[in-house]
Amino acid sequence: MQNLLLVDDDPDLLKLLAIRLRASGYRAMTAISGEQALSMIAAERPDLVITDLRMAGLDGMALFHEIERRHTGLPVIILTAHGTIPDAVAATRQGVFGYITKPYDANELLSQVRRAVSLHGGNGVSRVGSGSASSRSDASWRSEIITRSPAMEDLLLRAERIAQGDASVLIQGESGTGKELLARALHRASRRAERPFIAINCGAIPEALLESELFGHKKGSFTGATADHPGLFVEAHSGTLLLDEIGDMPLALQVKLLRVLEAREVRAVGSTKTIPIDVRVISASHRDLNQAKANGTFREDLYYRLNVVTLKLPALRERREDIPLLLSFFLKELSARYEKIVNTLSHDALELMSAAAWPGNIRQLYNVAEQVVALSSSEIVSTKVVEQAMQVDMQRLDSFEEARRRFEYDYLTRLLKLTQGSVTQAARLAKRNRTEFYKLLQRHGIEAAHFKPARV
Repeated sequence: MQNLLLVDDDPDLLKLLAIRLRASGYRAMTAISGEQALSMIAAERPDLVITDLRMAGLDGMALFHEIERRHTGLPVIILTAHGTIPDAVAATRQGVFGYITKPYDANELLSQVRRAVSLHGGNGVSRVGSGSASSRSDASWRSEIITRSPAMEDLLLRAERIAQGDASVLIQGESGTGKELLARALHRASRRAERPFIAINCGAIPEALLESELFGHKKGSFTGATADHPGLFVEAHSGTLLLDEIGDMPLALQVKLLRVLEAREVRAVGSTKTIPIDVRVISASHRDLNQAKANGTFREDLYYRLNVVTLKLPALRERREDIPLLLSFFLKELSARYEKIVNTLSHDALELMSAAAWPGNIRQLYNVAEQVVALSSSEIVSTKVVEQAMQVDMQRLDSFEEARRRFEYDYLTRLLKLTQGSVTQAARLAKRNRTEFYKLLQRHGIEAAHFKPARV
């Protein structure tokens, strides 16, 4: 069921509009101001926003501009009185999906809503089977990406729009965030969905072999070349090629890659003939390529050739709401593999995993989930089993108060060490009066005398 957000500062009109759309099978949330609407979008991403144009505070156009800035791609329909139609027409030129005049015609309203949600697709957690671009209405293109994070939903909405063209895409993100999964999703959402998708890790293959793997070689062109090899660009013809960890590609090979991308043809090692290619290139890296460009370790011209569009995957710590969802999916999959019944985690165990730092992101979460299933002897995983499985230096995510208390304690003790227990000097360095400084010391149970030099 598509989720619509209706925004109007007239409660009676808002209620009537909601009744109309709910009767037509839509889920309708309501907001009485633009400010409230933005808060609701952040909490639960709708599929479409319908807003009045003239409202007190944040009006319809200001709301649209904020949505465009924060949630790129979320369609907006504006309701307008007849006298403001020129404004509404101008709005569509800025990216508003459409406008409807008041009093609105029910059929026109439903027609525009259907068109908006069908073109932009629904949101929510997707775990359905694979499919092609022709069947994307069921979100099968993103089937491998499990999420309910607003940040991820924004990213996926943008990815689906980008997929329709052939622009080169650079996917940035820490190791283990799912860059290859996103690249596969882009491929499945594109017109090339029925053609090959090929991925290669540029950092895992020596330079000499990487050139051969990418561009191919002729038999006898070098020691060990016992047969012709077409290369991955040729194998990916009419499809998509993912160049994973492109930031690790040697500079000499970057020059050759740039030539292939510009000429749209490839020449195998040891050959005098070129082969035309039609390949969409997606590159991915955990490195900051902009910094690598500045450092001279990545070619500027190649950077701009690959980075037509950038998608940045959030780290797992930035989408913690997905941790229980991912764990549930992993436990089900791993229980079947290990032929064990492990259904869920205890409340404390889930809390422990949700609060962990996860520097290795989803890949690390999966590894820990596998250890949990292997170690567990019951259907419900205990905290002890989770602690054994984690056995790495991941810290619990402290509350704000805990983090502040730890910082204050460390800060105060460093000051007292520096001043050898002199409260007057320490307070001066901290830019606090002595009375306030003494209160801080008392709060943390710190005695300044302990920091004074021992008398001989």
